[in-house]
Amino acid sequence: MMDPSVLSPALSPEEARMLSPLQLAYVGDAVHALMVRVKLIGDNLKVKDMHISATRAVNAVSQAKALQGCMEMLSEEEQSIVKRGRNAHAHHSAPRSASTQEYANATGLEALLGYLYLTGNFSRLTAISHYLYGEDIPCPPHI
Repeated sequence: MMDPSVLSPALSPEEARMLSPLQLAYVGDAVHALMVRVKLIGDNLKVKDMHISATRAVNAVSQAKALQGCMEMLSEEEQSIVKRGRNAHAHHSAPRSASTQEYANATGLEALLGYLYLTGNFSRLTAISHYLYGEDIPCPPHI
C-alpha cells in the first residue's frame, strides 16, 4: 500500500532546498501537468482537445513565457529557487522546439512549482497559477 504522504510530503523549506534543482523541477513538471489537466476537465472539452491544450501549456516555450510574466511577483526566496533551477544543467539537451534559454527558464519555473508543492505551500502555488493563467488552476490534492 502506498504511503499517503507521497501525495503531499510537506517537507520543511530547509529539507526542500537540500534537493537538487533538477529533483525539484522533476516534481514541478508533474505538478504543473496535473494542474493544467485538472483545469481542462472543467472546460468540458473532448479528450483530444484537452490533450492538445495541455501540450500547448506544458512545454518549455510556454513555461518560459509564463515565468517571465511572474518574476516580479516572486519573493526573494522563490526567485532564488527559480535561479537554481535555471542554472541547473540537465544531462540532456533542450528539445528542438525550445532554445537553450527557454528550456533553462522552464526548468526554473518547474523547480519553483516543485518546491512549493513539496513544502505544502498550496496557497502560494494557487496564487502563482492564478497569476500565470488568469484563473485558479486547482492544485494537486493534498492529504
